[in-house]
Amino acid sequence: MTDIHNIEIRSYNMSQIKGKNTKPEMLVRKILFSKGFRYRINDKKLPGKPDIVLPKYKTVIFINGCFWHGHEDCKYYVVPKTRKEWWLDKIKTTKLRDEKNKTDLTELGWTVYTIWTCEISKDGSGVINTIIDEIRKQ
Repeated sequence: MTDIHNIEIRSYNMSQIKGKNTKPEMLVRKILFSKGFRYRINDKKLPGKPDIVLPKYKTVIFINGCFWHGHEDCKYYVVPKTRKEWWLDKIKTTKLRDEKNKTDLTELGWTVYTIWTCEISKDGSGVINTIIDEIRKQ
């Protein structure tokens, strides 16, 4: 099967996908800040450059896109019909890297949370409040 877009349009579409400061990240950060949490973002000193670092609690939060990180059994994780093997390999590599980063952070004494974009409701409640409750128990 061929792509429905030509190479130029597909390239443009892919170039518009952000890796930092996405809407889900901004929403989580806004909620954390409103609850009194102070954090750093994308700390290069830590494995995987976590999206949110809460140094006071030695906690990091990754906000993963369901497609890019291969969120199993999620309606947003649909393998493209074109270049299927290439995409499967790319997503598999990402998942392995995610797991290694999580292991490395845990070994360094950090608590690691992963929030999938499908878990973030429009108002940001739910999974974020659950994580906040867990962090406060530490």
